[in-house]
Amino acid sequence: MTGSPEQPLRVFVADDHALFRSGLRTLIGTQPDLVCVGEAADGREAVDAIARSRPDVAVLDVRMPRLDGLGATEAVLAAPGNRTRVLVLTTYDSDEYVYRAIRAGASGFLLKSLPPEELVAAIRIAARGDALIDPSVTRRHIGRFATSLAPPPEPPELSRLTGREREVLLLLAEAHSNAEIARRLHVGEETVKTHVSRILAKLGLRDRIHAVVYAHLNGLVRDRG
Repeated sequence: MTGSPEQPLRVFVADDHALFRSGLRTLIGTQPDLVCVGEAADGREAVDAIARSRPDVAVLDVRMPRLDGLGATEAVLAAPGNRTRVLVLTTYDSDEYVYRAIRAGASGFLLKSLPPEELVAAIRIAARGDALIDPSVTRRHIGRFATSLAPPPEPPELSRLTGREREVLLLLAEAHSNAEIARRLHVGEETVKTHVSRILAKLGLRDRIHAVVYAHLNGLVRDRG
């Protein structure tokens, strides 16, 4: 789903810091294609309010009382019929936070230090069904976790990928955006999007976050050197 002034994307905000919550609500209000449909100061309140308001995207802080943002993410995404995408925000880039967010199915794990325009862009990206992690988090934590494991045999489903699709997968694993991949491969962004869609379908992966994790855990990035 993409927002427009006529049908803006519905966004929900949850953070226990009133000042940050207010700032994020104000930022969303400056965008013609976004509208804030609710807010909460703790995770339990957020889960209940999201179930009622059914926003397109929920932006949840990791550290909240009663139920933290990761627990709230798990509850929201496990609800029957849920269509809300979740972005997890934090001032910390702990391994545990990243892995729990990924396992829960979050559409993004981002640091609060992200510039406002990039946060707004992340909301739009999540709403259209794509996923992202702050590149520094991807490179540092997923890569470190993967290199601590013994490299497994190459999964048989990798043989379904063409040479170009495998190259795109490796670039995804290095946290490059579609635009960056397009420049590196000297192709258009739409071509890259097509490759990514085919990679996900052939490997049975939910989104680009899981493609990144898949490539690291299967030793593809280490093979690249």
